[in-house]
Amino acid sequence: MSLAVRRRPASRAIVLDRSLEAFPLFRLSDTADDGAISFALESGARWRVLAAPGDRLPGTFDQDVYIELLHRYHDAGSPADGGVSFTLHNFLRSMGRRVDGRTYEQLRASLARLERTVIESAGAYYDAAANAPFDGAFTLLNSVVIERRRVNDRDQLTLFSTLTASEPGDARVVIAPLVRGNIAASHVVTLSAPRYLALSSPVARRLYRLLEVAREDGAVTWRIELTRLAEQLPLTQRYPSHLQRVLQPAHEMLVAAGLLRDAIVRQNKRQWYVDYVLGSRLL
Repeated sequence: MSLAVRRRPASRAIVLDRSLEAFPLFRLSDTADDGAISFALESGARWRVLAAPGDRLPGTFDQDVYIELLHRYHDAGSPADGGVSFTLHNFLRSMGRRVDGRTYEQLRASLARLERTVIESAGAYYDAAANAPFDGAFTLLNSVVIERRRVNDRDQLTLFSTLTASEPGDARVVIAPLVRGNIAASHVVTLSAPRYLALSSPVARRLYRLLEVAREDGAVTWRIELTRLAEQLPLTQRYPSHLQRVLQPAHEMLVAAGLLRDAIVRQNKRQWYVDYVLGSRLL
């Protein structure tokens, strides 16, 4: 198995499926959820994210796991079989997460969740390989296999007093064909890994991903209705005052990072909008 420690030096670029980035997938709050995320386009196309039975919808930790997986997939040269191999220890370190028994279990659960969460598209997701909207269901990951470390590889276990059954392991994950197909067809958005990791807010990280979709659509400025933005991120808040309180720290963080030049929330008659002025694209 080709492990993460044998990879060539990591690039600064994170290449993501542009179709996937346009839709809500990861919950950005800790409030109770109803087991599904729904999003409808003006064309009538529909998008749904369904939690696996007994599990919850993907959340903020899962968003970062997804980004790290796609970063590694790009670094590996986008292998044709979609396979990405790594150690759990190295993966967590790359995410900037503390490495202990709790985070090992978080990562195992997250990978299983990304494999089991079902995404349904009724003409919403664009399949670049087929050059047509996709109707059907898919998952982000086709398979996840995690093997316990061999006895002679367990020297690192003495470093973690809390580890019992949650010992480190070697993982192999296969990215879904639809996602790989869009990346191969260059239907993508590109993030800066250092800039993404420097954003401490999950909302700012999601906004960064969504703003890059607007950039790929040729926008220098982007106006979106506030309630529509809340659906697309997604956020559970619905009142304009509540949404502004959630978005303001993320906006300030993105401006400070140079990813936005400005973000202004304004009211026009009875509707609230957000006007974004995109910053530079530096990797």
